[in-house]
Amino acid sequence: METVVEPFYLKNLDVPGEKIAYGDLTLNFLVDENMENYMAIHNWITQLGYAETTEDFKDLVSEVDGTRDMMNQYSDAALHILNSNFRTQSILKFKDVFPYSLTSLDFDSTVTDIQYFTAQASFKYTIYNIVGADGRTEL
Repeated sequence: METVVEPFYLKNLDVPGEKIAYGDLTLNFLVDENMENYMAIHNWITQLGYAETTEDFKDLVSEVDGTRDMMNQYSDAALHILNSNFRTQSILKFKDVFPYSLTSLDFDSTVTDIQYFTAQASFKYTIYNIVGADGRTEL
C-alpha cells in the first residue's frame, strides 16, 4: 500500500494511503508439445499490444453477437495451492488479469538428452483474494 506523509510538529509521519499496489503474477510453466499454452499467451499479448490488423484487436474484444466489450481483454484466474497429497488447500483468485510479458524459447539442436521447454509469463491484475478449497470460503 502506498503511504502518505503527514506533516507533524517534530517529525513527518507516514500514514496509510488510499491505493494498494500489488506485485505482478509471474508463472513458470512447461510448454506443451503442441505449444498451445505458450501460443495462447503469445496471441493474447499480440492482440493487446501489436495486432497486425485492426481485426485482431476487434476479435479479442468482440462478443459472439458482434457487440464489443472492452472487458474481454481481461480474464479472471485461479491458482490452486496443493497440499502434500496434491489436493487443493486454498485458491488464489485474481481479477482482471492480462499478460504483459512472455519469455522467448531457447532452441538448441546440439542437446542430446530430452529437454522440455519452459517459459515464464507475467501478468498484471486488479486484486486477488485467497479462498478455501471449496472456492467460496474466505480464509
